[in-house]
Amino acid sequence: MDALFGEEAKIDEKTMPLAARFVPKSFDEFFGQEELFGEGRFLRRAAISDKLSSAIFYGPSGTGKTAAAKLISRLTKSEFIEANAVTIGVGEIRTIISKARYLLSVKFRKTLLILDEIHHFTRTQQDALLPDVEKGIITLIGITTENPFFYINSALLSRTHIFEFKKLEKNVLRKIMEAVLKDERGYGAKDIRIEDDAKDFIIENSAGDARRMLNAVELAAETTETTKDGIIRIDIKTAAEVIQKKPLVYDKASDAHYDHISAFIKSMRGCDPDAAVYWMSKMLSSGDNPMFIARRIVICAAEDVGMADPQALVVAISALNAVEFVGLPEAKIPLTEAVIYISTAPKSNAVYEAMESAKNEVETGPQRDVPPHLKDATLDSKSFGHGKGYKYPHEYPHGFVVQEYMPLPKTFYFPKEIGYEKEIKKRLDFWRGEKKIKK
Repeated sequence: MDALFGEEAKIDEKTMPLAARFVPKSFDEFFGQEELFGEGRFLRRAAISDKLSSAIFYGPSGTGKTAAAKLISRLTKSEFIEANAVTIGVGEIRTIISKARYLLSVKFRKTLLILDEIHHFTRTQQDALLPDVEKGIITLIGITTENPFFYINSALLSRTHIFEFKKLEKNVLRKIMEAVLKDERGYGAKDIRIEDDAKDFIIENSAGDARRMLNAVELAAETTETTKDGIIRIDIKTAAEVIQKKPLVYDKASDAHYDHISAFIKSMRGCDPDAAVYWMSKMLSSGDNPMFIARRIVICAAEDVGMADPQALVVAISALNAVEFVGLPEAKIPLTEAVIYISTAPKSNAVYEAMESAKNEVETGPQRDVPPHLKDATLDSKSFGHGKGYKYPHEYPHGFVVQEYMPLPKTFYFPKEIGYEKEIKKRLDFWRGEKKIKK
């Protein structure tokens, strides 16, 4: 139990992993989560003034939850206890509570308990903490990667503030990398030079996780031989080895990005689901925005499949919504489903051709006015005769009646003998034939 109360044997910081020893000592050294800890933000003000009440920090790994909690512990005048929900039981919790009550009653000092992986706490363990959290004897900071609304009971939730930590942006990861190369807690004492493409690769494949990035930098720095001039050079090959992912052949900001999206679209249009799925996977692995890819799928469904299978657009829009709703990596599944559906659907660009033809007619053809019988009759029926003579199709057999819908009639949409468009063509041929007879 001594370890719970900060009385454990001191560990030489030099032997600690880089991610463990490179922790911020002030908010000036804390990178990311600006919405929570930016200048003037509530959480930062509460920490600095030592007025923070119990809280839950939740979000993906490596986003600064533990670093923020430890920084807060440095700023507080409370007794600081750090524990992991995986390794302590109800007995240890009661010991913590007992000491916290003693400190408050005798020394008028509160206790700050940082509880990592709080989602592993049972309901019984959570209930054991509840009374003292409610009374303010213990200020709890629970840390979790899981949604607290699913794993923490409502009574404890109602007595805590919930703060969501989000994946770190690439510019934030870059700042952390640059800082660790200069700081004495990192590699400030060594001359480590990471090539630009190696930096980009490590950051890109850290997926917003600072711990993953720092582990990669540490492994690269500790396993790369120092040159005769005292420099440790880390290239893209080393970066690929330490991050355990092979480098891709294109930068998403380069011309190759457009070449890949072109190949992706043309593969779907060309009815090759295997190629289309490959190009999409490569783009996603290279860091392309999944929403950008989803939008291209929607366009392809409308432009290249069209009315040959109207369901393709529904599937594409559903995939777009899924990307926005669930995010990566799970969104890859609905994206792949949409790509395969559209790749294997019958193709017709008749809708696109109709759009372009109508647009050209509007821009270059004769000006057409709305026929009086098609005009809105709400206000002008009596005065100007708007809407008079309009034939309501549902009052006629098959819901169809011949009447003028456009002066100087012209055909823009020519359905093809493909997929569902075959059925559309049959109906249109009949309706257009009836119009010719009535002329």
